Amino acid sequence: MVLQLTLGTMRTPLGAFLIAADEDGVLSAAEFADCEARLCRLLDRRLKPSGYRFARGDPPLTVARLLEAYFDGDLDALRKIPLGSRGTGFQETVWAALREIEPGHPVTYAGLAQKLGRPRSAARAIGHANATNPFSIIVPCHRLVGASGALTGYAGGLERKRWLLDHERRHASA
Repeated sequence: MVLQLTLGTMRTPLGAFLIAADEDGVLSAAEFADCEARLCRLLDRRLKPSGYRFARGDPPLTVARLLEAYFDGDLDALRKIPLGSRGTGFQETVWAALREIEPGHPVTYAGLAQKLGRPRSAARAIGHANATNPFSIIVPCHRLVGASGALTGYAGGLERKRWLLDHERRHASA
């Protein structure tokens, strides 16, 4: 069966943002518009190229409103967005843990590995699961930082990651 996804675009302070959702408004992927090839590559991995089809349209109103609320300072709004992640068991565990990181309080890869009860072996695997996160911003992989607290890779670019972390620090302390 082919999953029919609506691919919509909304404006954000960081540029155009793509939202791929099913007919029930459940998110299948989200990414910055200038990273559309990455969005398709991650969907291809999870659903197979023949497993989904796009129709252009508006993003689901609920998802758009929750993202707008996040950018307006309601940092918990991201947790309310329904996801249809379809990752491996480990990816699902990591993505769920990323959604639990408190905004404004980034965590290191090793710190997340320890939180998951796998302090020795999982930091590198967490990095891989993080890199395959198909829900930019919504599954807040931007909240993971290097061992020294330095900003590390982010598919949307380090400037966006810095902006997101600064935004969360400002609103978390408010």
